[in-house]
Amino acid sequence: MSVHSTTDPPGSSPSSDSLRTAHFAVVAALGGFLFGYDTAVINGAVTAIQSEFEIGAVVTGLAVATALIGSALGAWSAGTLADRYGRLATMRTAAVLFLLSAIGSALPLSVWDFTIWRLVGGVAVGMASVIAPTYIAEISPAGNRGRLGSLQQLAIVLGIAISQVVNWGIAGAAGGSEAPLLGLDAWQWMLAVEAVPAVLYGLLAFTIPESPRYLVARGRIYSAHEVLSTTEGGDVEARLAEIRQSVADDHRPQVRDLRTRRTGLLPIVWVGIVLSVLQQFVGINVIFYYSSALWQSVGIDESSSLLLSLSTQIFNIVGTVLALLLLDRVGRRRLLMTGSAGMAVMLAVATYAFSHATTVDGEPNLADPYGPMALIAAHVFVFFFAISWGPVVWVLLGEMFPNRFRAPALAVAAAAQWLANFAVTASFPPLAEIDLSMTYLGYTAFAAVSVWFVFKWVPETKGRTLEDMDRTTLTRTS
Repeated sequence: MSVHSTTDPPGSSPSSDSLRTAHFAVVAALGGFLFGYDTAVINGAVTAIQSEFEIGAVVTGLAVATALIGSALGAWSAGTLADRYGRLATMRTAAVLFLLSAIGSALPLSVWDFTIWRLVGGVAVGMASVIAPTYIAEISPAGNRGRLGSLQQLAIVLGIAISQVVNWGIAGAAGGSEAPLLGLDAWQWMLAVEAVPAVLYGLLAFTIPESPRYLVARGRIYSAHEVLSTTEGGDVEARLAEIRQSVADDHRPQVRDLRTRRTGLLPIVWVGIVLSVLQQFVGINVIFYYSSALWQSVGIDESSSLLLSLSTQIFNIVGTVLALLLLDRVGRRRLLMTGSAGMAVMLAVATYAFSHATTVDGEPNLADPYGPMALIAAHVFVFFFAISWGPVVWVLLGEMFPNRFRAPALAVAAAAQWLANFAVTASFPPLAEIDLSMTYLGYTAFAAVSVWFVFKWVPETKGRTLEDMDRTTLTRTS
């Protein structure tokens, strides 16, 4: 796709180049929007699905979490697909899978085919989780890469928030998530609406150029020059030579490139895996997937629970926007450690509050002051996650791995993230039934561990080109 001539056309400017680069990043980040929407829309439908299919806590957890197994599969395969067929082809494939999942999961015959369609959507989510940060990192100038990379997380939180708005609006119009509306139950409409952004994502993926690094790897040097002229400007020849040098061996990266005898995988890959796992083990997606059911479990009615789920997303959005402004100023490590400390404190407060839950007339209850304490802690916890581990981990995964194995390394790290997400999501309903407070104490412990891990192992990548990090990482792992 020709995007820009090697000589800037009349009227072009650095600002117009920046706008075009931002446009490319925004379109790629739409995959993140669908990522957020698909994973969180289930929040408003959980109780209705339990009632519709007459299933218990264990089967509910598996039905919700099976999508995350699909996400792990999608993340694992996305790197190979992206390197073989291109970043854009992978985006378009994900869009088709999102569409199929939206329609199929809205019209299930049983909990089992519902689970299969959620699995299909999960594959799309996994692909989007890999391809968006990869593409954005590869088309972004070093000085703006953190800001543009955080668009992925902003899109994710907007997708989560919009899904909660849609859930709340549909449930309100129907009179409850199980009530009929225009021939379907309200929860079915919640899931079906995802078809709209899926179609939009697929169409817009035809309006952006291929990654210059993929083009160089495929020998399409002139096309890569055109894209770089659009996205970076400046000394395009020097940047092109730098990229050509980093992929000079013409070696298609594979998972086996990540292996080493001494530690099994290269140290930088282990750092990415542990970052991904810790991001999930703090329990953030319990809030995103189960908050409506969680608040109902301590005595709050369904309508108020859906509204509270929406209010947490306001904190999520505000925190993500703040991170977007800070990433390229204060650096990745400082944001991560600040977020870890804040999350640990808020999770400890929530643990204390949930330890005072009681039963009144056979119904769960969290009396004052513990109810407001848990609500405030949950909201501030989401805020600390949003300014740190939400966007920063995805930015780091897109930029910390060397060019020669970025795609498979990111795929492995993202697959680990989805498996960790599955473990947390599937285990929460039965663990919460046993002891909600102790479940949150476990999340608190992982948040505390994350402070030490970032301090000890996570590199700072602010303001460095991908090729510069390529050389540094190769020195460390050789």
